[in-house]
Amino acid sequence: MNNTNTDMEFLPGDFELVGSEKISRIDEAYASQSYWHDIIKRFTKNKGAVAGLIGILLIIVMAIVGPSLTGRTYYEQNITHQNLAPRVPGLEKLGIFDGSEKMHTSKGSVEQNKYISSDSSKTTGLEKVYYWFGTDVLGRDIFTRTWVGTRISLYIALVAVIVDMCFGMVYGLISGYFGGKVDMVLQRFSEILNGIPTLVIVTLLILVFRPGLLTITLAIAITGWIGMSKIARAQVLKLKEQEFILASKTLGARDFFIIFKEILPNIFGQLIVMSMFSIPNAIFTEAFLAFIGLGVLPPLASLGTLISDAFKSFTTHPYMIVFPVIVLAIIMLSFNLMADGLRDAFDPKMKEV
Repeated sequence: MNNTNTDMEFLPGDFELVGSEKISRIDEAYASQSYWHDIIKRFTKNKGAVAGLIGILLIIVMAIVGPSLTGRTYYEQNITHQNLAPRVPGLEKLGIFDGSEKMHTSKGSVEQNKYISSDSSKTTGLEKVYYWFGTDVLGRDIFTRTWVGTRISLYIALVAVIVDMCFGMVYGLISGYFGGKVDMVLQRFSEILNGIPTLVIVTLLILVFRPGLLTITLAIAITGWIGMSKIARAQVLKLKEQEFILASKTLGARDFFIIFKEILPNIFGQLIVMSMFSIPNAIFTEAFLAFIGLGVLPPLASLGTLISDAFKSFTTHPYMIVFPVIVLAIIMLSFNLMADGLRDAFDPKMKEV
């Protein structure tokens, strides 16, 4: 078999550029996104979390401007306006929130409207008066008192976050990082404190202080940080043996530098989520204490106080309890939805578990 060498000649038409328009493809460089940008993007894709955030913002706005919308104060009493059903301008023409209510008596159900007299020759003086959420047994505006009570719930939420982030987080970081005798002493102390019921702590505080907002704040400050400290300690135990911590120690970094500059940034997302979940628990604790009579002193009212007062008239005037309960439910649901969205945003792999 003979091997022959043939000269290959390439013509201009043998090769063509890739692409219908005969344009060469060029690599595109995309700008890198920051860690917080990714978190915000994942958070905004969660419809439940966005709904929770919107609910919280609406509650905050109403807590700020709500008490001043009607021109009435939360302590203003008018016996002639007591037990008035909700009446809203505009909606009364549609037959809803027109001030009428159905009373259940021993003789049966009777529908009445205290704004309008049954006798056409008489006037009640309430024909042009509107109470959007109605009034209580002392003639106080429930709308104004509800949003004043919401301020207290939001204050409790703020206290819970501050206590968690300023004390519980630091407590857990120090306990988990140093370990040994330090960890044993700190954990035994927190377990003893956690074993005392909150109701007992509040009762003991009442012996020293008067029942009120200060007592509830101290009760939350004394025990509300324990859950956060345990989460922070568990996260530190997972990270303190990692290579980057060993490298920092080798380079001569001090303990508190490692705790707050190396470990804390890596677990800060989980701590934020934990603090968000602690807010509904703190709000419920305040509402429960107020419901059993250990809340703020009258005439100031929280949502728990309003629910407690309205519960006594629930069978005759159910509207008194409906609105405070709805606002409290929206607050707790919104914080839970937002906390759940933050958890998925900071750790998207949690959805797969």
